[in-house]
Amino acid sequence: MPLPPGLRVWQQEVLEKMSAWERGTFLIAAAPGAGKTRPALEQAVRMLYAREADRIALVCPTAPLTRQWAEAAARLGVHLAPDAPELTPPAGFHGVAVTYARVAQSAERWASQCTESTIVIADEAHHLGEELAWGKGFALALGRARRWLLLSGTPFRSDASAIPGVDYDSDGVTQPDYAYGYADAVRDGVCRPVSFIPFDGTMSWQSGDDTIEASFADAVSSDQRARRYRTAISTDLEGALPKILRDAHRRLAGLRETSHPEAGGLVVAADGEHARAVAASLHRITGTPPVVVMHTDPQAHQKLEAFTHSGEPWIVAVNMVSEGVDIPRLRVGVYATAAKTAMIFRQIVGRFVRTIPNRPIEGSWLYIPAEPTLRAHAGEIHRELVPFLRKKEEIDPDAMDAMLDEPNEKPEDEMGLVAEFKALNADMAPAAQLDLFGGSTPLKEPEPAGVRMGAQIQPVGAVPTAIPGGGGGIPGQAVEVPLWQQRQRLRETRHRLVGELGRTRRATQREVNAWVNKQIGITRVQDATVEQLEQSIDLIERALLGRA
Repeated sequence: MPLPPGLRVWQQEVLEKMSAWERGTFLIAAAPGAGKTRPALEQAVRMLYAREADRIALVCPTAPLTRQWAEAAARLGVHLAPDAPELTPPAGFHGVAVTYARVAQSAERWASQCTESTIVIADEAHHLGEELAWGKGFALALGRARRWLLLSGTPFRSDASAIPGVDYDSDGVTQPDYAYGYADAVRDGVCRPVSFIPFDGTMSWQSGDDTIEASFADAVSSDQRARRYRTAISTDLEGALPKILRDAHRRLAGLRETSHPEAGGLVVAADGEHARAVAASLHRITGTPPVVVMHTDPQAHQKLEAFTHSGEPWIVAVNMVSEGVDIPRLRVGVYATAAKTAMIFRQIVGRFVRTIPNRPIEGSWLYIPAEPTLRAHAGEIHRELVPFLRKKEEIDPDAMDAMLDEPNEKPEDEMGLVAEFKALNADMAPAAQLDLFGGSTPLKEPEPAGVRMGAQIQPVGAVPTAIPGGGGGIPGQAVEVPLWQQRQRLRETRHRLVGELGRTRRATQREVNAWVNKQIGITRVQDATVEQLEQSIDLIERALLGRA
């Protein structure tokens, strides 16, 4: 099958390599922002069209990501049901998009529905640990599938657990089937160049009865490293983080005034209390309260979405800036989280590499504490040395993996500090910046992403040749409104009308639903096609007018 138009060179290469893939796992390790979604969906289209697959099982870390995948798939004419309750897709859909948690919770039921011809796509596969609940559930639920396509920008786990289906060499290093790193993406104009700006200075803190003074360049005992780090990101000391925030805001304000009026800044905070203190500091510095999002906030994803499309200058986040958070207008960042693992560092850097269509390739700046571990991570990215799996003895003992992964009990003090700790004084300043591939290679203009109006896809026994109810075209052709959104809106309309009819006829919602389902010929509302939902709505509306 010829390659679709509008693909980047690396996306064409990985699709060509997958043409010989018939069984087992295929791992794509590509930098955040490089465009892993497109070749994964194109491969699924190819397999559905060739009847090598009967359905898609897209699994990812969070519910918002399931909707992002469904929207991206719809642009290629593939319909995925986000957050579906089971592996068998609803009528009219090519597959489902669900979270790892949902799969693990229903692993045995999903295993009974999985077939050899199910194409499994595991997004951000590093969330799976072979000996952990999500990894075990994933392997049990989808083990019968002949092919697993694994995607990750950081294909290793900070706890050194193996990822199901991934090949490792004798040193325990991941062996991807196709790798496309930061350096490649920046050179190709796919991602922005990032400059790291370490900040350091003299810090003093009280530890028990002792007062200690040091900078990040000084050697301190292992039990004092966390205290030094906490002093550097303290908002209580005007010479610590607030001083860095002022410098970062000056840089952002300059960008907004000269070249990029919508440019945004992100501060990644350590915890909820720290985020609120950072927000208060930014308010004093800028005169405008920043947006604050935390993973405990039920409205967090809506706030992120609103910030993405706004012109507000700053956002402060806790545990909300990993996979699926795409805010291309972010140009300036401040790394003030307690997490220091390589995986989290790379995920946060990935928030600043997204490019904006029809704009030149512009750089981003990330202020980081000059803590040795973080400087080492920045240096690794700079040299494009990508160790895909750390050995356990190489893991930073002070690092805290704050990814939204399987739940763990949180320690009483996440930095491991004793109650007697107190930050006393700091005089921080930005040091010389470390450019990420900056200035070494001229940047090329990005290749057009394009949208493919694909060939007709007819999964075996799953999808009719036309979308029911005038759903926007044939499978394989891009539609204006994804099928799952059409279906969701129709179900909401039907639910509202069932309530109105129940009040009019003095009947319960269950009685009205049973009557409607019998007239339409369905057993459950969740099994209804778009056409059947439209018929239901028409029936209820006629009943409300006294015509049924």
